Amino acid sequence: MPDPTSTSPRGLDHLVIGVRDLDAAGAFYARLGFRVGARNRHPWGTENRIVQFPGSFLELVTIGDASLIPEHAPGRFSFGAFVREALGRGEGMSMLVLESPDAKADAATYKAAGIGDFEPFFFERTGVRPDGSQVRVAFSLAFAADEAAPECGFFVCQQHEPQNFWNPAFQQHENGAKGLASAIMVTDEPAAHRAFLTAFTGGAEIIDGNADFVLGLPRGRIDVLDAEAAGAIYHVAPDPTPARFLGFSVTVADLGVVERRLSEADIPYHHGDERISLAPETAFGCVIAFEAA
Repeated sequence: MPDPTSTSPRGLDHLVIGVRDLDAAGAFYARLGFRVGARNRHPWGTENRIVQFPGSFLELVTIGDASLIPEHAPGRFSFGAFVREALGRGEGMSMLVLESPDAKADAATYKAAGIGDFEPFFFERTGVRPDGSQVRVAFSLAFAADEAAPECGFFVCQQHEPQNFWNPAFQQHENGAKGLASAIMVTDEPAAHRAFLTAFTGGAEIIDGNADFVLGLPRGRIDVLDAEAAGAIYHVAPDPTPARFLGFSVTVADLGVVERRLSEADIPYHHGDERISLAPETAFGCVIAFEAA
């Protein structure tokens, strides 16, 4: 069994983005040029649609049947309850998920580090391939909590049937998206989250800015910004109190392709020196940025 006190950096697995109208959000992401998967239903009351990249994905999630949602309890993190609470505040990204080779070991590591005392959570569901055939997909999750960021959810995800989940056919996007580049966190005190994020990521490399910093991961990065930096980069005016997730960026082969698509679809955007970005009011509460690969 892996040593529960040992850690190593792990990459972005997926981001959880809460929306009130799942089909409308899926249609919007399709207008942006993403390939959006079919609706999936969870036994704990949520439903999702997925945008997949090599090794990572976006999870658009909504409440399907609120009566099925279990409440939080000592030692138990309720995914459904967290999504419900986040949507009560507004749409947008609410959870950051990293990859895990062993969720049980990670749960033990988080408990030993004092950043999580939750039982690992296992679930499985039926997935559908592009040809319509059904396959089993299964996951184990281990949760952590940053007391200074109560509106942000954190967990790692272990894939038990990765060959049935990842599919190159689902990773071809008309906008030329190549991968998930970053998760963006905004806070009035970046330093207050440094110790937690270091432990949660397994000791990721940190690149310091002014008050801000970036955690470099084996796949993607986590940008921890104050409101001034977020405004300068993404042309938004976020409320950084308490800390929250602002959105994400993806890499694309050609920013010109993205700009033409957005213009033709009459979707407002800002084109800066290094990226194209959409404001939260345009994109279901979530900053979406496109960076050149």
